[in-house]
Amino acid sequence: MYDCIVVGSGPAGGAAAYHLAKRGRRVLVLEKEALPRYKPCGGGVSPQVQSWFDFDFSPAISLKVTQMVCTWQGEEPQLLEFSPEQPMWMVRRDVFDYFLIQQAQRQGAELRPQTPVTGLTWGGDRWRVHTPAGDFTAQYLIGCDGAKGSMAKWLGFRNRQQRVGAAIEIEAAMPDHSLTAAHFDFGRLHNGYIWNFPKRDGYSIGVGTVALGRKQNLRAIGAEYAETFGVDFNQVKVYGHPLYCWQQHQRLHTQNALLAGEAACVVDPFTAEGIRPSLLTGMLAAHAIDRALSGDPEALANYSQQVQQEWGADMIWAKRLSTLFYRMPHTAYDLAVKRLSARQRMGQIFCGQLRYRDVAANGLKLLTSSFRLPGVRR
Repeated sequence: MYDCIVVGSGPAGGAAAYHLAKRGRRVLVLEKEALPRYKPCGGGVSPQVQSWFDFDFSPAISLKVTQMVCTWQGEEPQLLEFSPEQPMWMVRRDVFDYFLIQQAQRQGAELRPQTPVTGLTWGGDRWRVHTPAGDFTAQYLIGCDGAKGSMAKWLGFRNRQQRVGAAIEIEAAMPDHSLTAAHFDFGRLHNGYIWNFPKRDGYSIGVGTVALGRKQNLRAIGAEYAETFGVDFNQVKVYGHPLYCWQQHQRLHTQNALLAGEAACVVDPFTAEGIRPSLLTGMLAAHAIDRALSGDPEALANYSQQVQQEWGADMIWAKRLSTLFYRMPHTAYDLAVKRLSARQRMGQIFCGQLRYRDVAANGLKLLTSSFRLPGVRR
């Protein structure tokens, strides 16, 4: 019997497995796909995450960028320079996720790829996890199987609080490109933006909305944008996936089990950033399970509170800013992107140097007062 079974080998699962195994716990990671596996994702990562691990992520980083370029429908470009000491990481998820799992294996975690979970049974003092390869038992479970996974349903989290969005993304091979900045474009779609995140040998171009509602042709929008970088959408595979953005505080623990990562609906409701909160919640889940195994009866309940304190409390501000920004996006672009000081603060948020709460009060006041001006029409 294992101390903990982690279902899913993305950033949350890898982080959970690493930190549990490092503490000497017997950990099994079950992953339905063969590894390494492709995962549609822009691949932008805050360098803040390095402080949560005691190994160097450099081998898993495709490119470090020190610039961000924002545009409004391809025009009105605004440049932001990141601190050279805090560049944004650009990663490919097949490389990044597998590298993290390998670090967990080096600490003693066991990995079983191509082993989908088909169901769960609680046996009074342990979980029995059913797979085509047989059953596995553990005292504790961590569900890290993503937005579309089944763990939340099987564990009884049937009504998760989430702000549902969607994204499509392509990986375009551009071996000789000279792009050195992360690109963001606003104004072409409702409640979202388009991006081009360069990697060492190509581009990750995507279109994402953080709140569904208005019908939009994301593929057509992305194809038009990609043409400006010399990429033909018709010549590459287009991947689509849901975004389960943070909506409000919610319970993430149940009987000897936790949810982490996108299964816990922790995606940033403003930027749609998902890797950093997945790594954070995976780490926090590991710490909670470790304390539970040591006899702390409140460890799992405290995990739900800790996620709220360390991530959710800041996402309250992110959600408010997102709502205001996308209500009148061109006005917001003028105020929040064209202004150098505002742009610099947003860059610091991306890199983990500031939190939304540090800047939101002034930003909300500025946006709200501007939206109330008579005669303003965009």
